Amino acid sequence: MNIDLREKRVIVTGASRGIGYAIASAFAENGARVAICARNETAIKEAGATMEAPSANIIARSVDVTDTRAVKAFVNEVAEAWGGVDVLVNNAGQGKGGSLDTLSPEDILEQANVLQMGHFRFVQAVVPHMRAQRWGRIIEINALAGTIPTPAGIPSVINRASCVALSKSLGMSLPKDNILVNSLNMGWIDTGQWERHFQEMGPGVTREEFDEMVLKVVPLGRYGKPEDVAGMALFLSSDYASFISGASIDIAGGMGGQIAYFPTLKSDFAKSIQAKREKT
Repeated sequence: MNIDLREKRVIVTGASRGIGYAIASAFAENGARVAICARNETAIKEAGATMEAPSANIIARSVDVTDTRAVKAFVNEVAEAWGGVDVLVNNAGQGKGGSLDTLSPEDILEQANVLQMGHFRFVQAVVPHMRAQRWGRIIEINALAGTIPTPAGIPSVINRASCVALSKSLGMSLPKDNILVNSLNMGWIDTGQWERHFQEMGPGVTREEFDEMVLKVVPLGRYGKPEDVAGMALFLSSDYASFISGASIDIAGGMGGQIAYFPTLKSDFAKSIQAKREKT
């Protein structure tokens, strides 16, 4: 199977690092013209400079996805420079923890403005260009918690579920214009956040012990890699996926309902570590 993405015009949001960077790099390596954005100007410029593609095929801009005018200006700049937009990968947005006892409504709305509305803003900006050429692919990077609610992390559960619903709705309404929309739902993808989670455990825990605890809920028994996500994004942007729209695809190593047990697993692990510390 040869996935030919030469000359495809691609926008990837939140692409200064992690999954977004891996996806953008994969498109660039396969001959696409890639426009990337993130809030941090220094980081996004550095990301653009390291991608393996001619400089004329990379556009890197600082864009705040909560700013509707900035989003439209960025999309229009790309469309004018390259004559259109073929693929949008909506990746910007991070997880947010919290419970009923610790959150305010404004905490949830703040994340919603980045996730739900950030994704919506970019879709609304690119669709006119895709309709004009009667061809487009939109890939929503979401999280497994959006399809399988967990008892912790309320903002992520609520807002990711909304993003998955948005993707499915668009995946039904836009195919008449030959614009296909699909959602990729992340499980445990190792982009550096798990190292931060490990550091939060404090002294007395080895990385091996931490990983064993985390991966108990992953049937494949390992963390996913950003490249695992990039491969599916390339496929969905190719002609091989021309009859797929409104799909919700888990990139999670077989993890499904097991994710709901993770908060309890983590809590029990933390208690066992605390007990071990007290004994010593």
